[in-house]
Amino acid sequence: MSAVEITTFQLADGADESDFLAADRRVQTELVPNQPGFMRRTTAGHGDAWLVVTLWYSEQQARDFDAVARGHPLQQAFDSFMAPGTLASHRYETLD
Repeated sequence: MSAVEITTFQLADGADESDFLAADRRVQTELVPNQPGFMRRTTAGHGDAWLVVTLWYSEQQARDFDAVARGHPLQQAFDSFMAPGTLASHRYETLD
């Protein structure tokens, strides 16, 4: 079964939205698509709320990416835009 990862957060006070979107684009085009099991990733925002949805072929491949992302400069730059205490991330298995 595939895995759907949903991450929600708010931008840190004073964060420049265009700089955040540039960091997001780099994660989406340079880091994530090169990972085994990656299917799709999209980012959406509404007011102060932001959401990233990532699809993986398997839960294990999503977990493997966690180890790659931890400490990676592109992921760290992306994470630096998040307001402390607002990050929530959950994974779900698809039913089909």
